[in-house]
Amino acid sequence: MLPTETNIAAILRRRKKDYYKKRLLPEILQSTSFLTANGGLYIAFFCILRKLLGRFYSWSAGFGAALPASYIAILIERKSRRGLLTIYMANLATETIFRMAVTRGLVKPMKHGEVLLFCLTASLYMFFFRCKDGLNGFAFSALKFIVGKEEIPTHSCLAEHAYGQGSERDAQPPDERPEHTPAFRGSCIRAFTRKLLDSICKHGPRHRCCKHYQDNCISYCVKGFIRMFSVGYLIQCCLKVPSAFRQAFTKPSRLLWLLYNKENFQLGAFLGSFVSIYKGTSCLLRWMRNLDDELHALIAGFLAGTSMFFYKSTTISMYLFSKLVETLYFKGIEAGKFPYFSEADTVIYAISTAICFQAAVMEVQNLRPSYWKFLLRLTKGRFALMNRKVLDVFGTEASKHFGDFTPKLDPRYVLCPIDNGRAAGLIDQQ
Repeated sequence: MLPTETNIAAILRRRKKDYYKKRLLPEILQSTSFLTANGGLYIAFFCILRKLLGRFYSWSAGFGAALPASYIAILIERKSRRGLLTIYMANLATETIFRMAVTRGLVKPMKHGEVLLFCLTASLYMFFFRCKDGLNGFAFSALKFIVGKEEIPTHSCLAEHAYGQGSERDAQPPDERPEHTPAFRGSCIRAFTRKLLDSICKHGPRHRCCKHYQDNCISYCVKGFIRMFSVGYLIQCCLKVPSAFRQAFTKPSRLLWLLYNKENFQLGAFLGSFVSIYKGTSCLLRWMRNLDDELHALIAGFLAGTSMFFYKSTTISMYLFSKLVETLYFKGIEAGKFPYFSEADTVIYAISTAICFQAAVMEVQNLRPSYWKFLLRLTKGRFALMNRKVLDVFGTEASKHFGDFTPKLDPRYVLCPIDNGRAAGLIDQQ
């Protein structure tokens, strides 16, 4: 999994040949060593704590063993990846703590809470996007790709002149083909369709503060929806390609399922409606207030966040919220209002991973299913082979999702008596 992930990241960043020759393999080995160390050290500290304490406690099998193991392991990983790993694990740990609190009756889950969180996050993100020096790096580039450069206040007013020149340049001289030929008729139909679309897009209401010079406000929103709907649809299709092709020979109908899967349309509708609602609200506020203001982004971003009803995802909401908190924290550091901790990412990663391991051992039902599957894949299913029945004494229902599973134990190393027939069989196997 790690080699594939590293290769994809390298391709997306358009690395040069020297990177693939000299740095790719060492980076893959380093990340693999990090994962190996995290798992191996967890087992080591699991046994060390058992030896030192003389017994298991509710915290020792999960949190206690994972904390030092994760701290040491993250030091092996590249510094450039630590921040991303920390954000992911902090997001996962926060979600896990919330689920634990819900299970214990300490808090009540809010209906459509992930949508509300996304609305608030999108509102602040779009506000920073509109502000000068509000966002930079990948976040700014991603939002620029999604909503377009027309929504950036610093968008040059010379663009209108450039667009006008482009339109004039695009006007091609009429073809000198003979009339009444199929090629001539086809070119006439294409030219007529192009002129019709241009007239619909350009001849319509557009406020003087709007920067979408080639479109009126209505076509601007419609085009934004179509563009991002297509992007979302294609992204979801590409994500499902590997699983579909694995079953293509046994079930050819899976290829059609790839195209007509409901999730493809849901992600497309989510991205498309987000862009169209944001652009439509921004244009409407310009018409109502007769000016272009960064504060419009707060309202437009919040309303655009309701698009998550098409594609509800706690993971997306929590991840973007975590990134927003990180952005605000670094802005506070720049302003001198927050202290800077050089090892903060390492400590946060260790604590977050320890919380997730605590849930994986003591209460799997409160861990995100995708992360639990990742742990099972990483350990080839061995994480599920713990004797969780003896952990039920701590009141977390540790064995709830494991049925009547009981591992095969050697009676020579077991304090409590077990079935004699089974014990004899185990001794014979030695």
